[in-house]
Amino acid sequence: MREDLALYCAGSVMVLALLIKAPALRRNWDQPLMRAVCALLVVGCLLTFLAAPASLAAVNEVTGVVNCAAPLVYGFLTAFSGASVVLILHWAGGPAADVRRATRVTVWAFGTVCALIVALFVIGDAPVERLRDLDTYYANTPWLREMIVCYLLAHTVGSTALSVLCLKWTLRVDPALRPLRSGLALLMLGGLMDLGYLAAKWAAVGARWAGRDWDFLSTYAAPPMASAAALLVGSGFLVPMLGGSALWRDFSQYRRLRPLWKALRGFASRSVTTVPLTWWSPVGIRLIHRESVIDDGLLALAHWLDPAVRSAAYDAARGQGLDGPAAAVVADAAMLAAACRHRAAAERAAGGGAPACAGPDGPAPYRLGGQPLAPLAREFRRSPVVAAARRAATAPAPA
Repeated sequence: MREDLALYCAGSVMVLALLIKAPALRRNWDQPLMRAVCALLVVGCLLTFLAAPASLAAVNEVTGVVNCAAPLVYGFLTAFSGASVVLILHWAGGPAADVRRATRVTVWAFGTVCALIVALFVIGDAPVERLRDLDTYYANTPWLREMIVCYLLAHTVGSTALSVLCLKWTLRVDPALRPLRSGLALLMLGGLMDLGYLAAKWAAVGARWAGRDWDFLSTYAAPPMASAAALLVGSGFLVPMLGGSALWRDFSQYRRLRPLWKALRGFASRSVTTVPLTWWSPVGIRLIHRESVIDDGLLALAHWLDPAVRSAAYDAARGQGLDGPAAAVVADAAMLAAACRHRAAAERAAGGGAPACAGPDGPAPYRLGGQPLAPLAREFRRSPVVAAARRAATAPAPA
């Protein structure tokens, strides 16, 4: 039951990735890379749902053929390996004619193996239903032995190629592309886990050929690795898709702004902070609301921003080796942190009422340097220079 659930979860992840990719596929059907990704996801979905023991038993019962699900699973596994190689060919790039030629050869080769698997099963004899250990149980049975070797070889080629390419691409990709790097890392881990599954299968089958019993490797060690590999590969395709979407960008920005929002919401006007938000409000609406609270809080602190604090923080940041733009973000965050402390102290001194500040005839309020909110929030939370400015701000600024 646990094995079934793991495979169904992995299949669900691939279905989700396919649904996310479907609109782009409709718009860009003429792009071979898009077709290759979607073909891989479709085959992966079918494979993970069909490979569960409960699904194997259901297929055997519906068809009335003992072990009929075995060649189907092996065929889908081989097709998944071939789709992985095709995807690699398109990712690697090169002259379009060469890529098309290599793709045709790959499809032909793996398609032949799929047909061979079915043919070998038909001419072989597998009268005893085996849902978890067919590989080892029939490892020495004529024709079925060859069928097992065909699928193991094809799957080994596909998993090795996927792992090697993802490793090379991970080392070359821009570190700023975090969703892509994360997706490649998950794909590489999934490929390595799949190679572990294959190593267990090869060892168990080879032991049978040598007259030994290492069936536990195939029956108990390999399935968890296969389930983990399927889940990692599915997640590896899903993460870059979500990471590049507007929804993910809004969510990331919303999460990054939390330190600023938490510090400034107490100073923002009630007309902004009391805007109703329900639990089902979209992330985009929540982001706009959070940005509005931060902007209103910044306006409320305008008269409490001290240029002297900023200057000292800028010098301290430069002294730590930061360049000019990075030091400016730290300096603004430090000035803002000190202003929060000053105004909070003034409110306590005023008995909870609104503290006095410079009026129309007083000094003009200082404005931040137009820093993007996300870097400002990051330094506001973690910079030691900002922490030092916050600790030093023990008294309210003069009005």
